[in-house]
Amino acid sequence: MKTFSLLCLMFFFPSTCDSKFTFPLKIYTGNFNSSVDIDFSSLEKNESSSTNELSLATDPSGKVNFLQMVNNLQGDSGRGYYIEMLLGTPSQTLNILVDTGSSNFAVAGAPDPYITHFFNSKLSSSYHSSGMDVSVRYTQGNWVGKLGTDIVAIPKGPNGTITINVATILQSENFFLPRVNWQGILGLAYKMLARPDSSVEPFFDSLVRQTGIPDMFSLQMCGAGLSASSTSDPLGGGLVMGGIEPTLYKGSIWYTPIKEEWYYQVEVLKLEVGGQNLNLDCQEYNTDKAIVDSGTTLLRLPHNVFNAVVDAIIATSLIQQFSSGFWTGTTLACWTKGETQWSIFPKISIYLRGMNASQSFRITIMPQLYIQLVSGLDNSFECYRFGIASSTSGLVIGATVMEGFYVTFDRAQKKVGFAVSTCAEKSGSPLSEIGGPFLASDVSSNCAKTPAIQEPVLWIISYALMGLCAFILIILVILLLVPCRHGDDAGGGVTDESSLIHHRFK
Repeated sequence: MKTFSLLCLMFFFPSTCDSKFTFPLKIYTGNFNSSVDIDFSSLEKNESSSTNELSLATDPSGKVNFLQMVNNLQGDSGRGYYIEMLLGTPSQTLNILVDTGSSNFAVAGAPDPYITHFFNSKLSSSYHSSGMDVSVRYTQGNWVGKLGTDIVAIPKGPNGTITINVATILQSENFFLPRVNWQGILGLAYKMLARPDSSVEPFFDSLVRQTGIPDMFSLQMCGAGLSASSTSDPLGGGLVMGGIEPTLYKGSIWYTPIKEEWYYQVEVLKLEVGGQNLNLDCQEYNTDKAIVDSGTTLLRLPHNVFNAVVDAIIATSLIQQFSSGFWTGTTLACWTKGETQWSIFPKISIYLRGMNASQSFRITIMPQLYIQLVSGLDNSFECYRFGIASSTSGLVIGATVMEGFYVTFDRAQKKVGFAVSTCAEKSGSPLSEIGGPFLASDVSSNCAKTPAIQEPVLWIISYALMGLCAFILIILVILLLVPCRHGDDAGGGVTDESSLIHHRFK
């Protein structure tokens, strides 16, 4: 899954270095959490008055009040963002992690050392068990449980209750972590990722079908520049279900197409560090897949890309003597309070393909988003972790990046949108930028890898191969057991009595 739990092994850094800057760093040992002529019109956001964009503070049908969803999230990038939900009859209140990188709605169904309470299905008269076992494995962590249905309401969400598939988690490993304040997970991706199979309707599909709200949602995550392990959760932002809330972003929304409906897979064209192109083949960025995932703590990059980014940051910021453990997530960097030197770290830009394949735009994060404060360690120092990690499962645009933007997931029109978030500021300075449009002629026409074959197709292929193998096996058995007769042995040929087959089974 997602939320990181890392061991911090702090080294003594010399107070002065051979490089241009001085780093008053301190050692800390402890634990913290972390998981040409072109028509550019199709690339840019339609204005609020556009007929094909839902951008109203209140839905006239009365099903959706976007304003009440503005502050319905709590949490931070270190422990995830969660929303309050009421499950069962009578209702039981639970905080549920918002995750665009999975598709199951699951809640704790038994006690766990790291959670304060759980959903007791025996106390809900509206709960119905399907009798099916279900298990889900994430990048970090996994759980097993039972599948069933129940009714759910969201106090700061669409009006009314809906019936949904819900998994009760009975056993888990590295899923619930210390100091998290949520008791379940809300998977908002497509049904292809649902477990045990894609016949399990995900939560958001049920919400759209039963309430009639538009098939889209948007996220604002407001932990930018805040501690990733503070003892109290800050106001975390909003999950707007059914549309877009214009008070949550500045400027225009820039859209990139959803390449495949499983994860929210997008196409990354290139990365820049400090304005310098990494000059990697664009398929390197899309190795396995490139996705937008609110449940992933960090910006995760394929191994080669990660190494190139670290090398570029070191070269650009002149911090060659920084501990290698900082880049790999085992060491924190600490400065005397008030002396953090943000200006020496570069911006990082991700270029995404536009709705028109010949165009692109870039989303840029400032160092305050990827050099992340970790509090509660020492009153005299401010310590930071690196908000980027190496990945073996593709590029993941996680909370490190998403905290800088208002991100829209328009499932109906198969596109993900980015706009500068109104809460992505620190001391009055913006922590994110969006630029474009740019030509995409300098990259491949198709940077994204071919997605994995969908599950139904795999089933068809598997059954077809099994049938073919069974047919061939039957023929072989017949040939082996039925003697071959060729008439009299006039020519001294091979007879039934002398054949290898006959004597093999004699």
